[in-house]
Amino acid sequence: MAKQYTLLVLLLLLSMGSVWAQDPQFTQFYAAPQYLNPAFAGSALAPRATINYRNQWPAITNYVTTVVGIDHYISKLNSGIGLMLVSDNQGQGAVQSTELAGQYAYQFQVGEASFVRLGVQASYVNRNVNYFGLTFGDQFSSQGLIRDKTTDAVVLGGSPTNKYVDFSTGGLFYSDWFWVGVSAHHINRPDQSFFVKNSSRLPVKGSFQAGLRIPLNGFTGRGDELEREISFSPVVYYKFQGNYDQLDLGAYLTYSPITIGAYYRGIPFKKYDQRINNHDALAGLIGYRADKFSIGYSYDATISTLGFASGGSHEISISYIFDRPEGRSPRYKQRKGELSCPKF
Repeated sequence: MAKQYTLLVLLLLLSMGSVWAQDPQFTQFYAAPQYLNPAFAGSALAPRATINYRNQWPAITNYVTTVVGIDHYISKLNSGIGLMLVSDNQGQGAVQSTELAGQYAYQFQVGEASFVRLGVQASYVNRNVNYFGLTFGDQFSSQGLIRDKTTDAVVLGGSPTNKYVDFSTGGLFYSDWFWVGVSAHHINRPDQSFFVKNSSRLPVKGSFQAGLRIPLNGFTGRGDELEREISFSPVVYYKFQGNYDQLDLGAYLTYSPITIGAYYRGIPFKKYDQRINNHDALAGLIGYRADKFSIGYSYDATISTLGFASGGSHEISISYIFDRPEGRSPRYKQRKGELSCPKF
């Protein structure tokens, strides 16, 4: 069954003159800060490394996305720099995309404890179709599989590839207890088509991110509250691309070193087709953070028309913040300059 879905995805991509491509998504979007918004580059005010892995719909046909990011804050320049590698495999690797992105963000203070960050991103992307492991009609007869290799002219012509440059930008406004961000990816609308030039331009993806961090110290009555982070963080993430949009609503409860969270993804009051509900997923998350290291796991239960038979989605995030170089203290104190959004 999985191979049939994989072949169907590939045939649709090759047969359609134009397709509406959309970006991969992460449930733990704040655990992939560089992917979420280039203005997050350097937001930890220290060297940071992040890894995000998502496996979507494994029971049908895998969509696997991996993001590896490193970023650093240069205090003398009030600037953050970052490097990000994105690998996306659709339909068990039938369509593969690799992106290498460089990021720059500038931070300035606008109030006693509020800051603005503006970021830009330039990416080089390589996309290709992989025919390995697929079978085609000329390999079969009424008796079943009759030959190991296909003679299909498209396949013999080699795997189609497409390489292009992509640009994105974003901004953040934040303080100790709230953050608001906007971003625009693919502002140059690069051409993703494999065969017909300019037949599949990637739509601009716009997004809005916001959240609150509400301290709960003093509410538990435990004597260790001064040694722990105890907080509640509601978050919202709205994005639109092409003809479609999506809303993520969630909340985190942190009682360090443990964080738990829950999400809803969808826009129930808006339907593109009256026959299909506009609910996507319900997700649960659990994370652990010890000083500079954090790890989180989330699972999406599919509540769309596709249903639980999809296998849902599994996601893992890992982050590590390194010590700052000696003698290079940030211009602003970390408690006032560091983004206080959730680590998961």
